[in-house]
Amino acid sequence: MPLATTGELVTRAAAARSAVAAFNIITLEHVEAVIAGAETVGAPVVLQVSENAVAFRHGRLLPLARAAVAAAERAVVPVALHLDHVQSDALLRQAADAGFGSVMYDAARLPYADNLAATRAAADWAHAHGLWIEAELGQVGGKHGEPPLDAHAAGARTDPAEAGAFVADSGVDALAVAIGSSHAMTTRTAALDHALLKRLTGALDVPLVLHGSSGVPDDELAAAVANGITKVNVGTALNIAMTGAIREFLAAHPAAVDSRTYLGAGREAMVRTVAGIIRVLDRPDVGRGGPAIP
Repeated sequence: MPLATTGELVTRAAAARSAVAAFNIITLEHVEAVIAGAETVGAPVVLQVSENAVAFRHGRLLPLARAAVAAAERAVVPVALHLDHVQSDALLRQAADAGFGSVMYDAARLPYADNLAATRAAADWAHAHGLWIEAELGQVGGKHGEPPLDAHAAGARTDPAEAGAFVADSGVDALAVAIGSSHAMTTRTAALDHALLKRLTGALDVPLVLHGSSGVPDDELAAAVANGITKVNVGTALNIAMTGAIREFLAAHPAAVDSRTYLGAGREAMVRTVAGIIRVLDRPDVGRGGPAIP
């Protein structure tokens, strides 16, 4: 089917009091696994290409983007393509022509005034080219190349009043908020600040996004959806599944040399991970504003 857009999938999820899952892709196996996992549960999904993934591809956006578009158009569920954590204006300006319907412009590393100015300029450009745009306020931390960050440190969390002003002044369509998760976590031990999330939901009229979701346990993810999160970003969980399956396969088959065998095992492990996460986010018994889940 034709490519969906992140904006329409998020809007649909918000109306259904659920959240759309957005998975970061690095290889063709990631692309295929994310789509297959979404098809397993009959749910829409977002394929995300980060600036770090583009750097891994020698700075070339189109090879992975074109593969993702081709796979998405053959999917039996709606699939959107999102350019994630963009800091380079040059990369931002490649998004529309590469098939992306949305971008996450990341200037959160900058002081507030500089973040706002850079994001406002990015939002103006994105909207002029038909792109839905997400930004970040607060410090999620943990991205590749960043120094370690304590997600619970003073000043790391998104302030509701500041977020309200930032959204109004920047013109963004969605906001990634810092409520206790962190990128690149390999253990599911993150504890989210649900009281803060409720305040953010009440203060903002744009969809809220959770980054660093690989380290968040299922019950915490479900509670985040109940309290207002409508897009959930996942990356490291796929890499854990793929790497673990490949290690296990090669340990059991030390003479294996055909990469299709161990990459296939890695792909199937990611399919199961994708399907499991989507099921958590699409729980029909969890409604926004409903009972908190411990």
